[in-house]
Amino acid sequence: MFFNIIKRRYWYFALSLLVIVPGLVALSLWGLPLSIDFTGGTLLEIQFKTPTTAIEAAPIREIYAAQGFDDTTVQVSTDNVIIVRSKDLSQEQQAAILAALQATFGEVTVLDISTVGPSVGQEVARQAAYAILAAAVGILLYIWYAFRRVPHAIRYGVCAIIALSHDLLLVIGLAAIAGRFLGWQVDALFLTAILTVAGFSVHDTIVVFDRIRENLVVHRRLNYETVVNHSIVQTLDRSINTQLTVMFTLLALALLGGDTIRHFVITLLVGIFSGTYSSIFNAAALLVVWENQEWNFFARKREATA
Repeated sequence: MFFNIIKRRYWYFALSLLVIVPGLVALSLWGLPLSIDFTGGTLLEIQFKTPTTAIEAAPIREIYAAQGFDDTTVQVSTDNVIIVRSKDLSQEQQAAILAALQATFGEVTVLDISTVGPSVGQEVARQAAYAILAAAVGILLYIWYAFRRVPHAIRYGVCAIIALSHDLLLVIGLAAIAGRFLGWQVDALFLTAILTVAGFSVHDTIVVFDRIRENLVVHRRLNYETVVNHSIVQTLDRSINTQLTVMFTLLALALLGGDTIRHFVITLLVGIFSGTYSSIFNAAALLVVWENQEWNFFARKREATA
């Protein structure tokens, strides 16, 4: 076949590992940079009369350090607005910090002060884990039911979940790396991005699987690998075009949108790109590996070598 994607499936599997492993290493070494949404703390959003181009993060961190907060995160946004995340501030500490900011930068306007307790943050993290687990189980059961007339229907659900895990691990690993080197933090918007990536990933995978189901009926005399590759090629244009429309919109938001949503948009951009890749090059290829039971080939090869 002119465009044989399935033939090179192990190259694509290797590429997936190549991009996932660094994130997993970063995650094991440094963990996720959790924001106050999970650890508890105070978010202060203030607007300056001074243009933000003249405002630097270092003096703001020094003001917080004077109150005993050394791990403060400062995010300079548009419209002369900055967002500062720190550990829980008392009323006296908030007043002292605002006074110091005003003395340093001139008149300031408080747009928002919100405090999240550690117990609330832990509950949010727990509920987020439950939500992701429930989504994965629901996806598995739905695909199993939808493909119930196809032999080995459970395989389609399992392969979809493996492809989904590929995308989520890539996004989470990216968050760990960006948190270490760029100062990003994982907040409630990151959870929204995770669930959105899961939806897009499975959506594209089901399109490919559905075409496989149709072609198994139409091309009964062809072997399974040929049918799967033919199905991928048939849906390739549709998958790429659909995802590109979303990615162009996200790219525009990442370049021209505000700083408050930039991390969220970039997470979506990477996750949706990964979802397109895994749907085309991983999910369906795993069906072929399972159908051929190719792990037996490697086991026999090791025995022969021994």
